[in-house]
Amino acid sequence: MRALLTPEIARGMGIVLLRPGADLMPIFTSGRVLVELPPANMAHLPSGAVLAARQPLAEDTALSGFFSNEHVIRVAGGMPSLERWLMKQEGGCQYSVSDWHHEELTTFRHEPGAIRVCWHCDNVLRGQHTQRLAEIATSNVVAWVIAMARGSLGFDDSHTLTLPELCWWALREEVTHALPDSITRRALRLPAEPIQSATRESDIVPSAPVTEILRAKTGRAGAAAKCRSNEEVLAEQPPQLLALKVDPESPESFMLRPKRRRWENEKYTRWVKAQPCACCGKPADDPHHIIGYGMSGMGIKAHDLFVIPLCRAHHDELHADTVAFEKKYGTQPELLLKTLDRTLAIGVLG
Repeated sequence: MRALLTPEIARGMGIVLLRPGADLMPIFTSGRVLVELPPANMAHLPSGAVLAARQPLAEDTALSGFFSNEHVIRVAGGMPSLERWLMKQEGGCQYSVSDWHHEELTTFRHEPGAIRVCWHCDNVLRGQHTQRLAEIATSNVVAWVIAMARGSLGFDDSHTLTLPELCWWALREEVTHALPDSITRRALRLPAEPIQSATRESDIVPSAPVTEILRAKTGRAGAAAKCRSNEEVLAEQPPQLLALKVDPESPESFMLRPKRRRWENEKYTRWVKAQPCACCGKPADDPHHIIGYGMSGMGIKAHDLFVIPLCRAHHDELHADTVAFEKKYGTQPELLLKTLDRTLAIGVLG
């Protein structure tokens, strides 16, 4: 408990008198108390008990998606934890529109969280979904996530949670993927990405997500990585994208003429698309599926594992004249082996 009090000074006697009132007297009954000058943001507050610290992050609209993300809600404790937290907060029914309220309180769930209401309003509102209720539920979720993050980091209600602290909590709980790029850039003090009025697809150069830069900066890449660029760190320690399952006794392996199934993995082809072109080393535009060699035909497409990164120019050149292309740059299987070798060597496939 904290209090903001106006002192009465008896300078001749060297005595300072305080009038806390009956509600604040417990502050002075447990021994020593801490006395300090109030900060500037408390100048407008009246004398009396100081409420919990204001949380500017709760008012940041850029973070609304993060607070309502299902993964963030789960790591914060889930809906049961939110409902218990709501019942412990001061105040009555949060649906102030009603003319009469029952003295008993309960909670009911409304996207994206829950609302504390009295029994009367619970019967009236149960099953309804309105914009007003969504605003109340969102406000509750935001305040609850901030409270859970603050408590997890060892702070009390008087602490104002900062953006770097929230990002650190998100990193600990492995939910940095829910943070918007604009927020992580602000936390890392990175400049905003320039917006070009017109960009050709061939000029787009894939960059590492800001959340990966955040992981690299917080020490996962080791102390030595701090002296190198984020691109070097991410190139040496790429994220694990795919784990191949080996089943030597699949049902199809016992069939005389098994029906073939095409292996698909959009996550892997998306990664291949972001790699350098296998011919020129420039940023690739497409993950090219091997054609010919018994892997393609009418209505047949090679497995997503058999892809190589190609820029648009070399992709068009390959389809225009496959023989001339392979004579100039090497056969498709050769380029595929080089791609798979690098993929396995850096841990993308495991």
